[in-house]
Amino acid sequence: MMPQDRLPAVVLAGGLSRRMGGGDKGLLPFGDGTVLGAVLARLARQASQVALNANGDPARFADFGLSVLPDPVPGHPGPLAGVLAAMEWAAGLGAPAVLTVPGDAPFLPQDLVSRLLGARAPAIASSSGRSHPVVGLWPVGLAVPLREALAEGTRRVEAFAQMHGAVEVEFPVPPGGIDPFLNLNTPEDLAKARHWLR
Repeated sequence: MMPQDRLPAVVLAGGLSRRMGGGDKGLLPFGDGTVLGAVLARLARQASQVALNANGDPARFADFGLSVLPDPVPGHPGPLAGVLAAMEWAAGLGAPAVLTVPGDAPFLPQDLVSRLLGARAPAIASSSGRSHPVVGLWPVGLAVPLREALAEGTRRVEAFAQMHGAVEVEFPVPPGGIDPFLNLNTPEDLAKARHWLR
């Protein structure tokens, strides 16, 4: 078992980004790099290894030097398939659990892993009274029930988390600050994030 504060993480970037106009949100310019680069910087000191869940040609992410994990089930069933990819990858590493985060959340907390580990896994993040189930710490032993749930039609990460008693961990939003789990779903979200970064 690896040290409890150095679990692997998977960035979920398999979505179709319809509200952003399509393409890979993670490759959009942000600060001195890209949105995905900002996400990875937030994970750098928190995870033992990081992989990326994405479909299509993995070569477009070659500059990041990450393993790219496609959805292990067909039909683009959403981020829950990415969570399954993360669990199965982490199990292959011998890890007891894996962190998942979205690929369009560039302000993730620096204490994300330690706070989630303070709860019992599975654990998901919340802020301002709103849950963010894609930001989760998952025991790899849930891979089999997750694959079964996907086959039965479950698509919402929150539904699966609730089925397995996930604990919500609240992260405060600093006064005058930005929500650490802001997702860049639209051009307006991206503009807001760039403005705040400046």
